[in-house]
Amino acid sequence: MQNKSCEAAQFTVNKHGADNLLFHIVRDDHQEDSITKLKFTSYDEAYDELERFYGDLCCSDERIEYSIVEI
Repeated sequence: MQNKSCEAAQFTVNKHGADNLLFHIVRDDHQEDSITKLKFTSYDEAYDELERFYGDLCCSDERIEYSIVEI
């Protein structure tokens, strides 16, 4: 019975810690720009921002590659 309590406590700590994660967007060439200065509370928010950014570009524009990373 005590083991289940420990598992529940560990799950609560992990879940709580996951709520505090932040994400940001980095350029693959490690340069800074307006997008790389933003911070997001979820991966999905960062993804949506990149989707809007890429949506404004023409397919003939040179594309800078970005990645979403967890802080």
